[in-house]
Amino acid sequence: MRHELDETDRRIVAVLLASPRASWREVAHCLGLSERTVVRRVAPLFADGTLRATVVRNPTHIPGVIPISLRIHCRPNKIRHVAEALAHRSDTIWVDILGGGDEISAVFFLDGPEARNTLLLRDLPATDAVNSWTAQTLLRVFPNAFRWTAGLLTPEESARLAPAPLGAPPAPLAMDTALITALAEDSRATYTDLAHRAGTTALTVRRRLDALVGGLVVRLATEVDLALLGIHAEALLWITVQPGALQETARTLSAHPQVRFTAATTGPANLLITLAATDLDALYTFLTTTIGTLSQIVAVEITPLLATAKRTGLIRRAAPSKPGAC
Repeated sequence: MRHELDETDRRIVAVLLASPRASWREVAHCLGLSERTVVRRVAPLFADGTLRATVVRNPTHIPGVIPISLRIHCRPNKIRHVAEALAHRSDTIWVDILGGGDEISAVFFLDGPEARNTLLLRDLPATDAVNSWTAQTLLRVFPNAFRWTAGLLTPEESARLAPAPLGAPPAPLAMDTALITALAEDSRATYTDLAHRAGTTALTVRRRLDALVGGLVVRLATEVDLALLGIHAEALLWITVQPGALQETARTLSAHPQVRFTAATTGPANLLITLAATDLDALYTFLTTTIGTLSQIVAVEITPLLATAKRTGLIRRAAPSKPGAC
């Protein structure tokens, strides 16, 4: 993995954050570069693991899946062990260490009520390092934030990245499980490779992938250490909004250039957002000039991110490869 990127590298990565399967020609057109320059710069970033391409399912359109967010309070001297164990679970999507170093935030996609009850009533209570936890169900995820570019692209450049046409979620097909599994390993795999994994033709895979993405059944994603893009202040904001203004507020915040994730939740706070800012001053400015101007917001709790064990379903490279169980 790289320890730093230059400005051109960062801008190429920004395009791939907003449009994960963009062709090298499309990336070059967006940035005014030659296709050869794009290939020469970005191919090594994927080869050494600086960039990883994956996919995240949308639980709204996956029958039986229960998406929950957990805030887990741990013994401070065991928190990394717990975070790594959670990261190695197949049902976790994000695992972050928060604030004062004794709390973990994790998002789970659980396969039904039995899996949820096993986690909350058996696994967590049996873990000595865990002191307490709270669980909230994710009611709705707002997709605007998924075209986040770290502020590295101009509005004109972002406009050149046309999003996939939206349509109704397609009915499930038998091939979907194999296709999504292959995409999770490498969402930039060729249609031919994906077709081999799914047991069908490249043309069928292309049409099916377009339908799944356009129907918001899955989200393609590019994963990178945000510090390489100049992001040094990440935080979770647990926001309490007047219920009648929840959807409008969520849509407004999800479109903000510093917001990476927005979801309506159950619990005392009914809106969760993930903020990615260049520094603490930028975080403060967001709170005062964006959050502070929205009168429908009743309360805000800010929890800075100290470390990440897993993101978009991918374990961070720094995490030990030895599996654990919570």
